[in-house]
Amino acid sequence: MATVVIMPKQGQSVESCIITEIRKNVGDKVSVGDVLFAYETDKASFEEESKVEGIVLACYFHEGDEVPCLTDVMVIGAEGEAVPERTAEGTADSRRQTADNSAATGPSAEHSSDSLEVCQSDSLKKVCPSEKAFVSPRARRLAEEKGIDWQSLSGSGPGGRIIEQDVEAAIHSQGRLSGKARAMMAEGGLGAPAKGSGLAGMVRGCDLHEQVRGQRPEDESMCSQIVNSQSSNSKSYDDVPMTNMRKLIARAMYNALQNSAQLTHHLGADARRIQALRRQAKKAYEEGRIDANITINDLVCYAVIRALKQFPNVNSHCLGESLRIFRKVNLGLAVDTERGLMVPAVPAADDLDIIGLSKALKRVADDCKKGSINPDLLRPEAASFTVSNLGAYGVEIFTPIINVPQSAILGVNTIVPRPKDLGGGVYAFVPYIGLSLTYDHRSIDGGEATRFLKTIATEIENLDITF
Repeated sequence: MATVVIMPKQGQSVESCIITEIRKNVGDKVSVGDVLFAYETDKASFEEESKVEGIVLACYFHEGDEVPCLTDVMVIGAEGEAVPERTAEGTADSRRQTADNSAATGPSAEHSSDSLEVCQSDSLKKVCPSEKAFVSPRARRLAEEKGIDWQSLSGSGPGGRIIEQDVEAAIHSQGRLSGKARAMMAEGGLGAPAKGSGLAGMVRGCDLHEQVRGQRPEDESMCSQIVNSQSSNSKSYDDVPMTNMRKLIARAMYNALQNSAQLTHHLGADARRIQALRRQAKKAYEEGRIDANITINDLVCYAVIRALKQFPNVNSHCLGESLRIFRKVNLGLAVDTERGLMVPAVPAADDLDIIGLSKALKRVADDCKKGSINPDLLRPEAASFTVSNLGAYGVEIFTPIINVPQSAILGVNTIVPRPKDLGGGVYAFVPYIGLSLTYDHRSIDGGEATRFLKTIATEIENLDITF
């Protein structure tokens, strides 16, 4: 009997995945354990291994396709065996139960067949909805961000689903808009040309004025000179498409700055205490007295948790008209990976001692770098506060961006020597670690933010830990 391979559901928050590589094509022989295809969620990557042996009888998608979770991707069976019929969602009830009895949702094959038209293209059978098209969550978000009416688009995804590349195609056909052009179009009645007279084809307000006046603007010659100059230098640069990961990060950063009132305070803390603790911890680890290689960042995070317990309003999410204050510290950690920035959360980090915290932070960081992190831990809502450490890169000061809806984020800088009054008229250079707190002024006042930042510094300078 043929076996249907579906797109797994990696975490409760994941609704669809993108196929990044297809390892086995139609007609290829498959053994148990062979990788059939690779796919990625918003920030994690996975490989789907075959549970059976046989031959690939059907493959319903291509590399780069966005596939809803629990949707049929491949069929494996004996040579010449009939391929099971697909349903509206691409998963028959019996096959869906095999994948996950508790996660199954959606209409059965019997009921869904009444509202579908089955279309044949070459040897690939596609299911096309006869009613209103549906849209993937990522495509909807992109459409809303760029002002695209997704309901007017034709979907190229499974079953006519509108996917991200359909919205991107609409954005490309519309052309880039200047601020003035976007404002004019928002008033209605105007349509943007595919290419404008601005740099790189940007549609400017003067291009839209043509539709109002019926004539070219007075600065047509200047616009043309810029366009011609840009064209003549077209080989002096390369346009490189962003990866899916880069697009997600860019969208998140833009959204954070557009939808919060961010302000950053900077402060230094005497680092002599945590440097001494780091040396003690390293010696204890080498001697086998502890089983965690505790770092400076672990000690800073431990101090941050202690400070957050004293300032519960900072350990919160700003939800516009309400503030969600957390009883536990769900600590987010910014992790630099080959695929881009990831921010996994350590739930209930305030329940851990310094050794447990060090292990937890290392575990989520390693999972991010390997691409095996639980996607639910990457959701901005999973953490109540985030720490981003650039000290290892020698950064002396920076402005971190809040991972909204969180109310704040701490940037940790490198340690540098600074003069300090040791008392009695004696001054000396001591190591200082830089701290940069970005907070959402909607939920936290400047005075409270300053007191919280000072408390972090005090905790760093007075940590009482024995190894």
